Amino acid sequence: MTRVQSAPISIAVAGAVVGSVLLVIAAPSLETAVLGCLALVVYLAISSVLVVRGLLTRGAARFGPANVVTAVRSSLVGVCAALVVASFIAPVSLVTLVALAVIALLLDGVDGWVARRTNTSSELGARFDMEVDAFLLLVLSVYVSRELGSWVLVIGLMRYAFVAAGWVLPWLNRQLPYRYWRKVVTAVQGIALTIALTGLIPGAAAVLVALALGLLVESFGRDVLWLVVRRGADSAGLSTPHRPDSGGFASTRHENRSGRQHGDAHGLDHERLRNEGEAPRLRNAE
Repeated sequence: MTRVQSAPISIAVAGAVVGSVLLVIAAPSLETAVLGCLALVVYLAISSVLVVRGLLTRGAARFGPANVVTAVRSSLVGVCAALVVASFIAPVSLVTLVALAVIALLLDGVDGWVARRTNTSSELGARFDMEVDAFLLLVLSVYVSRELGSWVLVIGLMRYAFVAAGWVLPWLNRQLPYRYWRKVVTAVQGIALTIALTGLIPGAAAVLVALALGLLVESFGRDVLWLVVRRGADSAGLSTPHRPDSGGFASTRHENRSGRQHGDAHGLDHERLRNEGEAPRLRNAE
């Protein structure tokens, strides 16, 4: 295994070690800590395999500093997931869970900044970042739903439901046009769920999360409507051949083993790539 492929595994191993220590400290019992550690290891193992698969498929020459930041954030999300799993047996340290969630949310903007500064934007990094975002929302929604109700799970499951629908309805897989609003909505979901997680404003938490869910439904609804209209235009033969815009995933620059770079790098917006939920449903999920 080359150095670029072993990088995410090394970070995952370090995350598992540090996360296990945190779990032992935060968990009220050995049984709870063991369950949390098991959940953490399973998550990091699966995510590492998918990332390595993505690196192999693309023949990546290096992992990149921005991906290192995302990998660290992924480890934090893994510990959050482990704490949530363990909380089904016994109460865990809410302070630790909130702190890790806040750090993970803050780092969401760091990897994009690092990618721009180091000129290492890539499709793989964008997809990796997006999957970590989606899983964090799922983890937070699971915990918050125990207090506010199962309806909160819609926030964490909506994107996965959209992806699953794409398996049945391939026209849903069409690349969507860029909208900055998606990034705003994603950030609102994380902030709303984290505030609800703290339990500091129990009276307003449900309203805040409900508003966030409303924004998410609006965002997904607008995308689905665009896809429906585009599908109708295609069926009527009125649309022009699809051509991704210059900043889209299809034209994203990435490096192969020989160091050559492919695609159009002009005007590449890494914040768009790393934070928008518009990536095509690739066969090799990263």
